Amino acid sequence: MQISRYLTPKLVKLEMDTVFEPPEDGEAQILTIKRIQERKEALIAECVDLLNLSGKVGNKNKLLRDLFDREKKATTAIGKGIAIPHVRTMQAKELIIAIARSTEGYDFDAADGQPVHVFVAMAAPPYDDSLYLRVFRALAQLFTYEGFYERIMTAQQPYDVIRAIQEIE
Repeated sequence: MQISRYLTPKLVKLEMDTVFEPPEDGEAQILTIKRIQERKEALIAECVDLLNLSGKVGNKNKLLRDLFDREKKATTAIGKGIAIPHVRTMQAKELIIAIARSTEGYDFDAADGQPVHVFVAMAAPPYDDSLYLRVFRALAQLFTYEGFYERIMTAQQPYDVIRAIQEIE
């Protein structure tokens, strides 16, 4: 499965922009469920902005809602610093993938409790389950290759991320 054919440099973001205010003095350091959901929505919104650059998104706001509704069902953080927010939606004209990275990492409700540093967002039309599942499986498998995660984290240019994927394909 050639994941790289779905990526262009403009769909790879080497440092996410989302910034969260630190808790105020006296405010509990523990994130409430509501605050975690708000943060997840902000991070997913940044991923949707990236997906939208593909020109293959119908309605950006509806895609955001669809991805966030999917995230509410179960976290898409798969552990080890990786999240794959994904959804089948009519807002995707065809399969779209975008990759965003954060050197600092974000709490994204991962089962292993680790912050997420790499977000691989995927949206696809609801009528092509076979392609959607093949691509999702291939995306998850990329991170099982030794050194792949580190290459993503140390990439200097968006094309370095695409090249790392191509070398595995």
